Amino acid sequence: MTVPPEELELAAAFPPAGRDRWREMVKGVLRKSGVATDDTPLGEIEGLLARESYDGVPVAALYTRDDAPPGRPGLAPYIREVRPEGEGLAGWDVRQRHSGTDPAAVRDAILTDLENGVTSVWLEAGGAGLPVAGIPEALRGVLPGLAPVVLDAGEETGEAAEVFLTLAAERGDAAGASGNLGADPLGLQARTGAAAPLEEAAALAVRCARGFPRLRAIVADGTVHHDAGGGDADELGAVVASGVAYLRALTGAGLTVAEAFGQIEFRLAVNAGQFPSIAKIRALRRVWSRVAEVSGAPEGTAARVHAVTSSAMMTRHDPWVNMLRTTVAAFAAGVGGADAVTVQPFDARLGLPDGFARRIARNTQTLLLEESSLARVVDPAGGSWYAERLTEDLAQASWDWFTEIEKAGGYAAALGSGLIAGRLARTWERRRRDIARRTAPLTGVSEFPNLDETPPEREPAPRRPGGGLPVVAYAQDFEALRDRSDAHARSTGARPRVFLAVLGTAAAHTARASFAANLFQAGGIETVTGAPGEFGTAGTPVACLCSGDTVYAEQAAGAARDLRAAGAMKVWLAGKGTYEGVDATLAAGCDAVEVLRATLHDLGVK
Repeated sequence: MTVPPEELELAAAFPPAGRDRWREMVKGVLRKSGVATDDTPLGEIEGLLARESYDGVPVAALYTRDDAPPGRPGLAPYIREVRPEGEGLAGWDVRQRHSGTDPAAVRDAILTDLENGVTSVWLEAGGAGLPVAGIPEALRGVLPGLAPVVLDAGEETGEAAEVFLTLAAERGDAAGASGNLGADPLGLQARTGAAAPLEEAAALAVRCARGFPRLRAIVADGTVHHDAGGGDADELGAVVASGVAYLRALTGAGLTVAEAFGQIEFRLAVNAGQFPSIAKIRALRRVWSRVAEVSGAPEGTAARVHAVTSSAMMTRHDPWVNMLRTTVAAFAAGVGGADAVTVQPFDARLGLPDGFARRIARNTQTLLLEESSLARVVDPAGGSWYAERLTEDLAQASWDWFTEIEKAGGYAAALGSGLIAGRLARTWERRRRDIARRTAPLTGVSEFPNLDETPPEREPAPRRPGGGLPVVAYAQDFEALRDRSDAHARSTGARPRVFLAVLGTAAAHTARASFAANLFQAGGIETVTGAPGEFGTAGTPVACLCSGDTVYAEQAAGAARDLRAAGAMKVWLAGKGTYEGVDATLAAGCDAVEVLRATLHDLGVK
């Protein structure tokens, strides 16, 4: 006998679970950790666990069905994807980025990728990279009607677009050529600091709309704000503001509202923060749908989103961990419903990626599409109360930031006045502080570093133009410390070293000795462990006491005196408290970057 779904009670054997019951159980846990007391009201429990993202988006401790806004796939505001109900067998566009100075080498890499799962080409040209005149050679054998081509030529966008359009016309494929000419003068201004007029981009959009019906002209690139340290709402609000500026320019050049919307593609960064990345893509569609509504765009106008795995999250040390970061980010992009996804090769920060790195990058997407069948489900995040609420809150925060930019005169004015740069800088400083304190850990860098690694060597990649918004890497402060240590090791034949003076039994000292070793090694500092009496043979003037609080109370002061007598210039203690002879302490939540800077200075590492 079949039970109707509305009568099927999966928790029928359990007592009803209400919000207050959940709060009571959580309060019991928080009492044990000292966060709550017996007198803490139940109504305050959730607030003790709530937090905010780096740009102020609230993240609650508990979500319920009341947090899920209504909506259906394929219908405005497109939170739940652009596709209607049913399987999404086509998946997303697997887009790989290519840069280099040799057109023949770039062509070989492009063809290899297209033959092995990549479906579109992102081609960097101009400046110090591929010469614009080399675009035809780089695209020899590529059919833009089958494999869309997205150009990225910076100040030489006009010249690159002309070469590509001529190439498409000569091949008799003007009607079929697809992709994007990559015109993004506002993004270029953000990267270089040089104001760029919008007229050329608008003219290219008119040309595409009239003669190349499957080709877009404009990219509104949000990654420049992410790369400057911005948060998700920072990136979304700014990129929507640039998108609106492009709408004004395109309609001013003679395009209809519908044609103008059809010429713009958004580019967003996705990182290892899985749920925020999912929400970011969905929130962009939410906000852009509102822009379309107030602009009078026809029904069915939805944002086209190209998601790129974050450059800021990539590391130079232990770069193989980047494969894991980009896998999580690519998964988030797929779940969020990105139209195109680029997975950066794991060695992208080391230089030009090699064939193996590009293979892993494209196969990451192939696995998600074909083995995991991720694209067979429409809006996989739909129904997750957390994802739904986070999407809505992020959309609201980014809309508020967008309207602030508009009140300041629009994107170009806000960029010129420093409004955008100031907000991004404040967000970055909050994240940077958490990274330094290792409350936002970086595996292989700030946590579990491998001092014996030999990073792969790569050819230098063409330098991208700068001069505008800063470009940050989450790992940059720890990497600078590691670089100092590596240089010291090359010049002296040995790494700087700290002696871990363990007290008491292994059970007493192991946890804090492991903590201290992990912290010092994050700065490239080798650790040697032994009893305080062995300090004289360690070959270092810096020691760190490691044990439990009970042992410290009995032995820390005496051990510190013994270390001083043996020649210790600096004595640390792993833990908290004040003890005679101890200069400073290190514990969870301490500023690890400052600890490491001070230690390298004490060890004479320049």
